[in-house]
Amino acid sequence: MDTLDISRWQFGITTVYHFVFVPLTIGLAPLIAMMQTAWVVTGDEKWYRLTKFFGKLFLINFAMGVATGIVQEFQFGMNWSEYSRFIGDVFGAPLALEALIAFFMESTFIGLWIFGWTRLPKLVHLATIWIVAIGVNASAYFIIAANSFMQHPVGARYNPETGRAELESIWAVLTNNTAMAAFPHAVAGAFLTAGTLVAGVAGWWMVRNARSGDAAKLAEARTVWRPVGRAALVVVALAGIAVAVTGDVQGKLMFQQQPMKMASAESLCHTETDPDFSVLTVGTHNNCDSVIHVLKIPYVLPFLAEDKFSGVTLEGVVDLQKTYNVEFGPGDYRPNLFVTYWSFRAMIGLAAGSVLLLLAGFWLTRGGRVPDQRWFSWLSLLAIPTPFLANSAGWVFTEMGRQPWVVAPNPTGDPAIRMTVQQAVSDHSPGTVLFSLIVFTALYAVLAVVWFYLIRRYVVAGVEKPASEKPESRNEPVEQLSFAY
Repeated sequence: MDTLDISRWQFGITTVYHFVFVPLTIGLAPLIAMMQTAWVVTGDEKWYRLTKFFGKLFLINFAMGVATGIVQEFQFGMNWSEYSRFIGDVFGAPLALEALIAFFMESTFIGLWIFGWTRLPKLVHLATIWIVAIGVNASAYFIIAANSFMQHPVGARYNPETGRAELESIWAVLTNNTAMAAFPHAVAGAFLTAGTLVAGVAGWWMVRNARSGDAAKLAEARTVWRPVGRAALVVVALAGIAVAVTGDVQGKLMFQQQPMKMASAESLCHTETDPDFSVLTVGTHNNCDSVIHVLKIPYVLPFLAEDKFSGVTLEGVVDLQKTYNVEFGPGDYRPNLFVTYWSFRAMIGLAAGSVLLLLAGFWLTRGGRVPDQRWFSWLSLLAIPTPFLANSAGWVFTEMGRQPWVVAPNPTGDPAIRMTVQQAVSDHSPGTVLFSLIVFTALYAVLAVVWFYLIRRYVVAGVEKPASEKPESRNEPVEQLSFAY
């Protein structure tokens, strides 16, 4: 492999790894804020216990996300210096806003939330977690705005004297229609992830306590885990609907802005009118004409493209390649069709885990019931990783489908603002990049073990005991004894 291949592998591995933590952070912070709000408003102790329980999981995840996210910033300068030189004036602006505004809110107020349980007035302390929730979502917005410029460059002009893109309007960058479509889709996916985690953990604890034969544990399952589990299932249902609606909006936009990506997502080799949506194919994909569409659904693809069931002509990969050869010069402008096709389907298909948990969970907890079926315990655990994987598959599709562009040309924008991945890579030796790839991969493997150990440890530990069951001791810290201010 050459420097380009190794650099792509490194960026891909570190980015996908980092993004494991991102959706849970974005979605879980507001849910914890809602739990704490429920405690403050109702005075019901279970919401305090649940806030503390899921707060520990959030803090572990947040810390891992910060640690792994820092690496992403440095890679732009180390592995992709030509990209940074060409587009840094524009790309750096939303990232700077993310650090100055969003990350400041997160880091400052999360500290106040952690250490302020007995030191701040109740409403002020509640406000800190809401500010954290707003901050993590604002952070997502600024980063998506930066990424959307790579998908659809706006608000900039090319300076032929410096050979660089220069920012003309930060407002245009922040209100890029690509960002406006991608942000709600990403947030909806984050809420789906967090809701599935909370519902999955609650489902596992309900079954565990119900099968224990202990009356006190059964009461905990009914009074603590069942309410939060059903509330989380409502979040899953609403988030699932939002994911579908926002995904449809984003897909229609991509058909206009990046037709090659969407043709590749379907392995649509040649231009067709009203092509069927492909569910299953066989063939090598990258040899486009060898693809055989085994299972197809009519009317779906025209609707996804233009909200019409017929009369829609979609350009195929082969025809778009010829067009781009004329427009941009000789080259291969096709992404990896195999990865693009299957990541698109993985993104959709993996959502089934959350749907199964939703349906089974609502049915088994109806009428005040507490499930004790062992299979539901397994379903609860197996459903938890599915939205994580679906989110990752969605980003793999988004980024791999854009190839070979690192900055895709805007069909209606400045034609000079475009750059291929090959033009963007730094001039390092393959050995240098390979060494950093091995180091980062090994380090991240260790961090993954630590993360899983900590998450598992605190999930198995369960919620804190209620105040009535905690031993009274003048020597114990106030933070461990007090359930009120």
